[in-house]
Amino acid sequence: MGTDHLGRDIYSRIIHGARVSLMVGVGSTIVASVFGGIIGLLSGYVGGKTDLIVQRVMDILQGLPLLVLALVMSAALGPSIPNVILAISIPIMPRAARVIRASVLSIREFQYVEAARALGVTHLRIAFRHILPNTVGPFIVLATAQLGSAILVEATLSFLGLGVPEPYPSWGRMLSVSAAEYAQKAPHLVLFPGIAISLAVFGSNLLGDALRDTLDPRLRGA
Repeated sequence: MGTDHLGRDIYSRIIHGARVSLMVGVGSTIVASVFGGIIGLLSGYVGGKTDLIVQRVMDILQGLPLLVLALVMSAALGPSIPNVILAISIPIMPRAARVIRASVLSIREFQYVEAARALGVTHLRIAFRHILPNTVGPFIVLATAQLGSAILVEATLSFLGLGVPEPYPSWGRMLSVSAAEYAQKAPHLVLFPGIAISLAVFGSNLLGDALRDTLDPRLRGA
């Protein structure tokens, strides 16, 4: 793969950049999935005005362009790994909340849930012990699907100088440094980080499809 304009080994930086980019992508996906899942669980189980208010807030967040919202938040918070994770987590959180809420709305009417209520089981125990485990399938599939989006958003933020700061060699930062001055003279400086991003996103999408086929009983025989 050669070296960059400062004599640094590209292969080593791509390997090290994988740790940074994947850490941000996985971290933001976990944060968005956990908090979005809890919001969707409580919103779907409680219902009523609480559900209405929560869904309107999710509508507002989901109505804003994901990348624009992430750019604004990253610019406001400043470039650092925790801030980038937070800036990516909030825009992708509404989708997790909606998926879990949709599952909860159907599960909460099942007979075993009604039986738990009749036995006097607390609402929190019903929600987290009896309903939440049955949403794991859609939850895992959604998380793997959002991982690819998180990696792309992180690369875009780092490319624009609003993501992972120096000296961390994230893939987006490597593209940003190389694209402006060296894209024509040394295209390999742009090519290899771009391939790494593409493979990571493609791999996460394949993983999501495989998990969906495995966890969805309607697709097992297809």
